Amino acid sequence: MPSHLPFLRQMHRWIIASCGPSRPGRRRDDVPRLATTSPPKLRKVGSEGMLAVPKDVEEFRTMSAYGHLKLFTYDELSQATGDFDPAQIVGEGGFGVVYQGVIDGAVRKGYPPTEVAVKELNPEGLQGDREWLTEVSYLGQYSHPNLVELIGYCCEDDHRLLVYEYMAKGSLEHHLFRRACNLSWTTRVKIALDVASGLAFLHGAERPIIYRDFKTSNILLDADFNAKLSDFGLAKEGPMGGKTHVSTRVMGTYGYAAPEYMATGHLTVMSDVYGFGVVLLEMLVGRRALEPSRAGARGGSLVDWARPILIRPKKLERIVDRRMGEHQYTARSVERVARLAYDCLSQNPKVRPAMARVVTTLEAVLASGADDDTAAQVPAR
Repeated sequence: MPSHLPFLRQMHRWIIASCGPSRPGRRRDDVPRLATTSPPKLRKVGSEGMLAVPKDVEEFRTMSAYGHLKLFTYDELSQATGDFDPAQIVGEGGFGVVYQGVIDGAVRKGYPPTEVAVKELNPEGLQGDREWLTEVSYLGQYSHPNLVELIGYCCEDDHRLLVYEYMAKGSLEHHLFRRACNLSWTTRVKIALDVASGLAFLHGAERPIIYRDFKTSNILLDADFNAKLSDFGLAKEGPMGGKTHVSTRVMGTYGYAAPEYMATGHLTVMSDVYGFGVVLLEMLVGRRALEPSRAGARGGSLVDWARPILIRPKKLERIVDRRMGEHQYTARSVERVARLAYDCLSQNPKVRPAMARVVTTLEAVLASGADDDTAAQVPAR
């Protein structure tokens, strides 16, 4: 097992006390890999469309809708991870531990050698069966190039495990906040486009799915830095039948949760748009959503400090992440992305752009890259 595999450190997730009983923070880690370029699709599971999340494990065991997922035994996953060898750990959080492993013919006869990430629920941990079932339910029914691919699961006795394809480069958080970050401007915009496409797909489903925990630690990268959304434990079905929102206990991560959701518990797809705006801002500036040491910002909030600057071009260039190098981008492309982040971070959810429009904007930024590079070489008059 390579010793240099990244250990994914995650920000704490909270249930916010204003709308329900408080619980301690949690960290969550996944390490799946992007492995498909096929057109996005929703797997059909019946005439009624999206299948509801099972109410408990017993109901889950009676359902056949997840037949395309592979059911693994605990012994098989133990063998795949070297008897859950601590040296195989690539992540650890409130859910439990994530191991890298290999499933091959020695584990299951005839199985092609496949690198996997095995996430094991800690029965003593903060996350219970409900979030495990939510993850299996959504990833067991949806398929999209920018959503993590769930290979299978184990639900044997008290064991709860999920098996994903392995994500070679780990999380965006792991790369973005390192002192020697080498993510280029183009790579950052492409990552933003990838995950925007994943959110747009979820929001455009027959019944919209609200991801509810969008942050850098839940964005995973393959060997070519293609990005996927992981960790669907807090995902929630959106409003239907003319309703404007769903009311729920406030859950998510401080710094990324939309202000109206924190204040009221009213959840909409625009809650995800706000979280996307926070991550886009982090990629633009290269700093975390919350930095207690930041002077002049309420609670160390990156949004409070940086959002007013996003529409002021002369000041904007001062806050752009200098680790990229000025030669990697043009003022025009930065201003377009900054304006997009500014709109996504609006206090008024009604004026935030839909994720489909975010996708269109980022596609245009990438497509104009060559023109911007040419223009940057022309001396100003």
